[in-house]
Amino acid sequence: MSELPLFSKPGRFWRGKIHTHSTLSDGRLSPVEVTDAYKTAGYDFMVLSDHFVEVFNWPVADTTSMRTENFTTLIGAELHAPVTSVGELWHILGVGLPLDFKKCSPQETGPQLAKRAADAGAFVGIAHPSWSQLTIEDGHSIEAAHAVEIYNHGCGVQNDRGEGFYLLDQMLNDGKRLSAFATDDAHFHEHDSDAFGGWVQVKCDSLDPDQLLASLKAGDYYSSQGPQIHSVSIVDKELKVECSPVDTIVVAGGTSRSAMQTGRSISSASIDLNLLEKGFAPIKKSPWLRVTVVDSSGKRAWTNPIWLDEL
Repeated sequence: MSELPLFSKPGRFWRGKIHTHSTLSDGRLSPVEVTDAYKTAGYDFMVLSDHFVEVFNWPVADTTSMRTENFTTLIGAELHAPVTSVGELWHILGVGLPLDFKKCSPQETGPQLAKRAADAGAFVGIAHPSWSQLTIEDGHSIEAAHAVEIYNHGCGVQNDRGEGFYLLDQMLNDGKRLSAFATDDAHFHEHDSDAFGGWVQVKCDSLDPDQLLASLKAGDYYSSQGPQIHSVSIVDKELKVECSPVDTIVVAGGTSRSAMQTGRSISSASIDLNLLEKGFAPIKKSPWLRVTVVDSSGKRAWTNPIWLDEL
């Protein structure tokens, strides 16, 4: 049996939100109010990622005073620079930035800004690609990226452009080894409907911000809207999943083929990976897989991509 390292390594899962906004940029609530909202909602950590642009005076929020014994924060911002293929500003998430991260110069491009953030120690994520209308070429230009935002709840409820799998999957097929994160991107407008809809479950020993950051960079997390994934393992050509009760468990890779198990309140499944290679036409084997679980209300949880040559 080859259990994924995420589920076999020591430590526990910590629930975190790594993309949201306050009155330091275009959010409705103050930094303290945003932090209190996530504490009350049962999160273990958060990142206040206000828009790092001149009109808001280049904010990198110092949330260290809001840390407690049972709740912590990482320092971050949503970084912007010209321009994507559709002529809009880049939206690049930087988690683990220094408080003195320097403002952008007029000549700095999105890929350069992402690299500068990574060089400063940050986890770099490509934010809401569907909402931003990013092309595959856009995605590849951010060479410093650790991950793609595969679900953004704010974009999902406001304009039905919340998912980013189209970008992630094609970049994976091109050999990029990226992870996949879900967020709220909450601004706390419209009766808070953009909040508490997507998060990461990060595996590490403690709530130490440095440990959380290192785990994010290593891809030691999964993402969720509600369901929990307890274990994923591969035995020969059989993938085994244990999770909270769901109605559907799906495994997919870098082709059009997928395999699933369905039922009412199932909490484990054994899925034959040979099904990913069967069909009326020949198809090449995908070097990576990912698992999705879907509960009875349609809420999902997603593993990061599983590279078969790493097992």
